[in-house]
Amino acid sequence: MAIEGGKRLKTRINAVSFCFIALTLISFSLLLFSTRSFVVDVKDVGLSLFSGIRGGIYEVSSLASRTVLSIRELAALRREFAELTDRITRYEQLERNAAEIRQENSRLREQLGFSQSLNYRHIPAEIIGRDPDNLFSAMVINKGRHAGVANNMAVIAYQNGAQGMVGKVIQTGAFESLVMPLYDVSSFIAARLAISRYDGIVEGQGSPDAPLRMRFIRKRARDEINFGDVIVSNGVGGVYPTGINIGRVSGILYQENEISMEVNLESAIDFSRLEYVFVIAEKEAEPGEELLLSVPAEGSDD
Repeated sequence: MAIEGGKRLKTRINAVSFCFIALTLISFSLLLFSTRSFVVDVKDVGLSLFSGIRGGIYEVSSLASRTVLSIRELAALRREFAELTDRITRYEQLERNAAEIRQENSRLREQLGFSQSLNYRHIPAEIIGRDPDNLFSAMVINKGRHAGVANNMAVIAYQNGAQGMVGKVIQTGAFESLVMPLYDVSSFIAARLAISRYDGIVEGQGSPDAPLRMRFIRKRARDEINFGDVIVSNGVGGVYPTGINIGRVSGILYQENEISMEVNLESAIDFSRLEYVFVIAEKEAEPGEELLLSVPAEGSDD
């Protein structure tokens, strides 16, 4: 009986203990869900969790969107860069062309000024090529018989602020002509030392790089010739006008056993840069000459 009574007592104690524990848990649970000051609200936990997930998704989608936009912008920038580069290239080409045109205009104005100062009837021309049969000598100009060019007409040029002898016309076509330059081995010009006034013959030596040579100068001129002296045409023969600059003395050749002396001279014209020339047709009448020609002689019936 005593054992059974003890078991029942123990059972009651266990039941009371279970009830106490259950009530304690229920009270704690109620306290948990109703008091924010002690615990973290489950809603806040869920909100934070979902906010983090949503933020991550937004960042990923934003990154992808920015990447796509960046790729598009990069492609657009590349196109714009290519267009700008092409435009700059065109502008640079236009600038170069404008600079070339300005230089060309300057050269043409210079040639026009010289043309207006000439006392000869002349025909302006441009060098357009070389004789294919004589590549290093004869030059082709763009004026021919239709412009009044004829064989044996002298050709001069204006270069570096001064006029100079180029050569003479040796063949004419309808619209083009062939000019033999001074340095050709077949070229001979009656010339004169501008200061000492000694005469001679200027010959070419076959190359624009080789000096011209003036021969048949009297030996007594030796002491009167200096380096740099100007040599001009003397007009003998009627082909070349008088007083056209041929070149300057660059060397004196003298031998005691020779009856004459020679000098080398540097051409007044740089043939490597020659572009424009003037073909001399005839000398213009000086002021007053036309009047004298028009006055009839005494005793004439006119």
